[in-house]
Amino acid sequence: MDFRDILARRTNRLHAALARALPDAETEPRRLHAAMRYAVLGEGKRIRPQLVYAAGVACGADEATLDAPAVAVELVHAYSLVHDDLPAMDDDDLRRGRPTLHVAYDEATAILAGDALQPLAFEVLVAAPGDVALRLEWVATLAAASGTSGMCGGQALDLEATGADQPLDALERMHALKTGALIRAAVRMGALAARADADTLLRLDNYAGALGLAFQIRDDILDVEGNSRQLGKTAGKDAEQSKSTYPALVGLEGSRALLQELAETMREALAPLGSHGDELMALGGMAVSRQR
Repeated sequence: MDFRDILARRTNRLHAALARALPDAETEPRRLHAAMRYAVLGEGKRIRPQLVYAAGVACGADEATLDAPAVAVELVHAYSLVHDDLPAMDDDDLRRGRPTLHVAYDEATAILAGDALQPLAFEVLVAAPGDVALRLEWVATLAAASGTSGMCGGQALDLEATGADQPLDALERMHALKTGALIRAAVRMGALAARADADTLLRLDNYAGALGLAFQIRDDILDVEGNSRQLGKTAGKDAEQSKSTYPALVGLEGSRALLQELAETMREALAPLGSHGDELMALGGMAVSRQR
């Protein structure tokens, strides 16, 4: 099957699983439940759940086992976007090609929707069928990636650095937490479902670390070169907020060179998997070359 056909099929599978996991919009409190569904079920790249499926299948897991961690990681990602767009954070009014949640509804509802999406992710993992030990590993992995040693910590560093010049190593650390932690968790949760050995988990973590940084560098490039219609979110936001970015620190050509280095790191990490790693490599290629 063509890789894009695999992506489309898994996206449909994920969407159905997300729709089942989310509260019905006709159940009280209706406005909150409708807002949660608005935040999650719109268009999106779905790169994190796709990584769960690809890593799990590469290591021998079946897709049915991977539905719960794929849903959970997307719920956490959606919550992070809702809160990231708030006036107290990035104050953005466009996300995935339509009004951000606090614009479409209101700020209080957006805060509550994000607050509700995060615990729902862990409910999904706890309720998943199968081995209790595996579910505990999933919960621990996602919790660590979401907290101060992961996504929230990275967002705090980002806020602190707004308007200031960051050295390259500080910028890389910030993105390893803010963007990379959840990407690494997605890959690890998929591999854990297949009971991958320690060496494989380490190689996949190296792959995911390179992918997370590549994803962010490409984001920085697109923020300079893209437009809001193409990106589905406000272009030029980094410059407007005086944020340090890779193009600002090493230039556009230097940023593109870094992307190629990270692509090679991904290839080396996946090499021992042979053809089983093809889907993961294709997802890495998408991160390097994407246009939105």
